[in-house]
Amino acid sequence: MRTIVSPSLLSADFGNLAKDIDMLNRSEADWLHIDIMDGVFVPNISFGFPVLKHIARLAKKPLDVHLMIVQPEKFLREVQEVGTLIMNVHYEACPHLHRVVQQIRDAGMKPAVTLNPATPVFLLKDILSELDMVLLMSVNPGFGGQKFIAHTTQKVKELRRLIDETGSHALIEVDGGVNLDTGKQLRAAGADALVAGNAVFSNENPEAYIQALKNL
Repeated sequence: MRTIVSPSLLSADFGNLAKDIDMLNRSEADWLHIDIMDGVFVPNISFGFPVLKHIARLAKKPLDVHLMIVQPEKFLREVQEVGTLIMNVHYEACPHLHRVVQQIRDAGMKPAVTLNPATPVFLLKDILSELDMVLLMSVNPGFGGQKFIAHTTQKVKELRRLIDETGSHALIEVDGGVNLDTGKQLRAAGADALVAGNAVFSNENPEAYIQALKNL
């Protein structure tokens, strides 16, 4: 299977989102990764649901919505109404994770769960069979352009083993400091999907860079 590539709009030009989304529509990108931050769960604020609606109107790729917020279940309707494919919530933000995962699936979206860098993968053992995807953060969430945390490669291997042991069909996605070098390592370790922001949008030819990530 070719690499699933989900470029992160957090690194796009917020002054001209339409131009960058149009580029992604033309590209080989599979999904659009959208980070919604509340300044509480993470120390930053990105954009909210009015901007998400605008993005959804322009995007021709499925939306991979990553909620870096407290109580993400409060916004199920807003995420679902824009036609989101994947709703991604943090393990650390959901004390009743199984309930939230059920609510996401009942709303017609694919449930995914994110783990922060310091959260071990074994904590997902009892929920893996209910998930379509697990996102491993390879930087501390909140800001783009951070350095890749090398231990993430080992976490991908551990998660791959756990998925195989539990019979889960969940995909493994990685977000943070992803480029062609780290992406190659992650793919070799068992990752299915790569979120790339700065590496894509700072490149002189972002469409070609996405294609190169696809071919890892």
